[in-house]
Amino acid sequence: MAEPDLNLLVALDVLLAEGSVMGAARRLGLSASAMSRTLTRLREATGDPLLVRAGRNMVLTPHAEALRERTRDVVNEARGVLRPSASEPDFATLQRTFTIRANEGFVEAFGAPLITAITAIAPLVQIRFAPKAEKTALHLREGLADLEIGVLSEMGPEVRVQALFRDRFLAVVRKGHPLERERNVSPERYVAFGHVVASRRGQGTGPVDDALAASGLKRRVVAVVPGFPAALAVACASDLIALVPASFVRNRLEHGESQPPEAIYTFELPVETAQITVSQMWHPRLEADPVHRWLRQLVLGVCRQREALWRD
Repeated sequence: MAEPDLNLLVALDVLLAEGSVMGAARRLGLSASAMSRTLTRLREATGDPLLVRAGRNMVLTPHAEALRERTRDVVNEARGVLRPSASEPDFATLQRTFTIRANEGFVEAFGAPLITAITAIAPLVQIRFAPKAEKTALHLREGLADLEIGVLSEMGPEVRVQALFRDRFLAVVRKGHPLERERNVSPERYVAFGHVVASRRGQGTGPVDDALAASGLKRRVVAVVPGFPAALAVACASDLIALVPASFVRNRLEHGESQPPEAIYTFELPVETAQITVSQMWHPRLEADPVHRWLRQLVLGVCRQREALWRD
């Protein structure tokens, strides 16, 4: 029996990731006709159409969907086998760009000390913080991101996870807000005012709403904004209450960015909500990479150091 052409695996991986002949051709540096011929060979090899026309676009068949992650893992494993054995990196001359997916709050609170720690050891390394429009392991699986930082969600069983620090949410209002005069804000007073919520996905509810509902209360969400900086800015210019992580607030108070420390007033939520654990996540193909391991250790060290500073 003829041996299969293993070069087709790379083309299959890209086709399944792109879901498009043209997109796969661009990534592989091939012409559209050459990519179409490759798709024909893949169809013959797998006995499945793989990509089929749906209107003006193409979609994966069920068999192609089932093959996507397996193909990605096989290709990554093959690349690892053919990669030179790891040696101790020369950080003084290391030139590499790391892509870290994180929300604005993390970048504001930890971005500067992390960049300082990295460039002090590896001055030629570049850090690219990418926005998290959604929670998905796709960017890690496809090598589009080196790290994902945030609250753990359904990322798939293969994704590696390490806890960085624990955080909690605080309520924030402008200085001079009626609630500033109250020593202990009651749940009833908390829901008496409108609220501004930060959500990348446009969701207006969360754990605090569940806790309020247990007491028969409901807050009125007046506005939903994409990030914590925007929520804080709205709260500082209105009577709305913002809900933001303590780490983000402490960083703002420490540096006086955008809103000076004297412009905001914070208080504990009047209902019990669970603390959140912020973690870093990566794909297992980078587990043994000495440079990536060095990056993970620096991220962990910076986060733990900042957490200890705020706790003191």
